[in-house]
Amino acid sequence: MEKIIVGIADLAVAHNPAVLVTIGLGSCVGISFRDPVARIGALAHIVLATKAGVRNQDTPLKFADSAIEEAIRLMQQKGCIKNRIEAKMAGGASMFTFGGSMNIGEKNVEAVVKKLDEMEIEILSMDTGGNYGRTIEFYIETGVMVVKSAFKGIKEI
Repeated sequence: MEKIIVGIADLAVAHNPAVLVTIGLGSCVGISFRDPVARIGALAHIVLATKAGVRNQDTPLKFADSAIEEAIRLMQQKGCIKNRIEAKMAGGASMFTFGGSMNIGEKNVEAVVKKLDEMEIEILSMDTGGNYGRTIEFYIETGVMVVKSAFKGIKEI
């Protein structure tokens, strides 16, 4: 089975059978998408919540709002039907605190949930928060997201 590595501020769209993998999710969020009928999946690794107010927007896949839009656009280009697409997410940890008030991971999770809600894409499950990093493997065939952490072990969502 093909393994496709998704880097930071990156996105991959693939047809089954494939496993989409992203490593090192701290405050970043990994969002998987799947159209079970078309057998196509995607995985985005976002770094920040929104591109609003950011001067350098050269990397739209860095931001939750624009990365989600791009993932859905590319999936539809490959024949997916938007109302069949489902999502899962992991990450959004509180890895760094700046004066105790700015939690980037929490803001990222909120932005992903908000954007998916706006686009009417159902979130099937999530493993977010905490203060530890994660690596995820998303199996397009089954829709299973395997979440691995040095501190919390391995779980499937």
